[in-house]
Amino acid sequence: MSPTWAGLLQALALVAALALSYRPLGDYLAHILTSGRHLRVERLLHRLVGVDGDADQTWSVYLRSVLAFSAVSVLFLYAFQRLQNHLWLSLGFPAVPAGTSFNTAVSFVTNTNWQSYSGESTMGHLVQMAGLAVQNFLSAAVGIVVVGALIRGFTRNRTDRVGNFWTDLTRIVVRLLLPMSVVFAIVLVAAGTVQNLHMAHVYPTLSGATQSIPGGPVASQEAIKELGTNGGGFYNANSAHPFENPNPFSNWLEIYLLLVISCSLPRTFGRMIGDQRQGYAILAVMSLFWVASGALLTFFEWQHHGTAPQAAHAAMEGKEVRFGIAASALFASSTTLTSTGAINSAHDSLTALGGGLALFDMMLGEIAPGGTGSGLYGMLVLAVVTVFVAGLMVGRTPEYLGKKLSAREMKFASLYILTTPAIVLVGTGVAMSFKGERAAMLNDGAHGFTEVLYAFTSAANNNGSAFAGLTVTSTWWNTALGLVMLFGRFLPMVFVLALAGSLARQQPVPVGTGTLPTHNTLFVGMLSGVVLIVVGLTYFPALALGPLAEGLHR
Repeated sequence: MSPTWAGLLQALALVAALALSYRPLGDYLAHILTSGRHLRVERLLHRLVGVDGDADQTWSVYLRSVLAFSAVSVLFLYAFQRLQNHLWLSLGFPAVPAGTSFNTAVSFVTNTNWQSYSGESTMGHLVQMAGLAVQNFLSAAVGIVVVGALIRGFTRNRTDRVGNFWTDLTRIVVRLLLPMSVVFAIVLVAAGTVQNLHMAHVYPTLSGATQSIPGGPVASQEAIKELGTNGGGFYNANSAHPFENPNPFSNWLEIYLLLVISCSLPRTFGRMIGDQRQGYAILAVMSLFWVASGALLTFFEWQHHGTAPQAAHAAMEGKEVRFGIAASALFASSTTLTSTGAINSAHDSLTALGGGLALFDMMLGEIAPGGTGSGLYGMLVLAVVTVFVAGLMVGRTPEYLGKKLSAREMKFASLYILTTPAIVLVGTGVAMSFKGERAAMLNDGAHGFTEVLYAFTSAANNNGSAFAGLTVTSTWWNTALGLVMLFGRFLPMVFVLALAGSLARQQPVPVGTGTLPTHNTLFVGMLSGVVLIVVGLTYFPALALGPLAEGLHR
């Protein structure tokens, strides 16, 4: 079978698996977010934390709960790394340096999983299991509960309550993420992914030297790494490492896992608001961008300009032979369109236009389908903007799902879509203006600039993937990217929850003859156009200086 047909069949199998998961998983998520019954283990956890699981919270209290929980999580994970050398299963590794500990703690709590270290030579098994993997569960759950609060803003009327953060968080972890992770960890073990508590093994290399590679609880971390759109690898090579991703089947399964929850959330949205057509419209926009990105990235990587690509008949540099072009491009597209950041190939070795497309995917706001929760709430905010623009065209007060969009709601939506680009562009500009920070660039010209732009885009959008060629282990880079990750994660949440509270206080507006239908093909096209225009106007100058300049030059 030709590589082209093999890649197409793999993509079609993935689409079929996601389609089969859409309804049952989406309905189950809706049940979790709307159920009035607590499981026994959930009641026990509520008592341990000291919260009332039945008490509804205002949007401001919900937000304070999110921020307080995340702050404590950062402090805990930072201390865990700093004390690593005193812990069981440390493998003899010293304490993680302060700058790296801060950056990593922020990274995993914000669902970014940016890694400025080599996992197999820095973190012991206990820190990986009880520190990093735990945050993989919790940070993913935080994204889902925030979108749950926003959906309640659309469904509730004349109230200032949007749910209970502690109840939502507990349910998502206990009822969804834990059981799914256990099942798929077993599947990954059966596929050949490593799962043990072994110390390092020494292996001979082809050059006659030796290499020390530790085993570890890899499969259990790999399952939630993808399922929660986290992306942090147990090993430095991430999902390109054969211990994490041993064969084409495990590679396909990992792509499925990083997409499945985010693809199912539009069904949850439709179920909770009582109109599945709205969920299908959102899913259609997400699918449109995902298919376009996958097809274009595959096309760009099949191009073979240059001596080495011509010899291989494709841009095979930085790719695993066991995956090839199609599987590598599909993985790269899916991971940059979500907030996953896992990689099975070196993104810095993508062609200029292929790397530029991966960068553009993140600049979209990772909404196709995006991270767990964050993709859907980003798309809903853009839907609000789209309805507002349509209202301006016809001179009518815009309405979305029975709620009027006044100046207050539009301020929150505007602040949401402006925050991340401002963080990315200011951060990149500051880094490029300092001679000492430019020294971290191993490449100059357009490609060097793209590496810096990619780093700040990845951090601000909580993706975590990276281009090589940029040394980010200094105190400045660890601190700067850590702050970017914090602002990029929590400032948008502030505006999303404020929007949820504002919508929940409104009285519903009946649908009239002048109401814009938000479930048809016209709206899907309008929403897609707004997404492209917002990203294009914001980022095009930066893209022109980086990947576009490099691609046109070649």
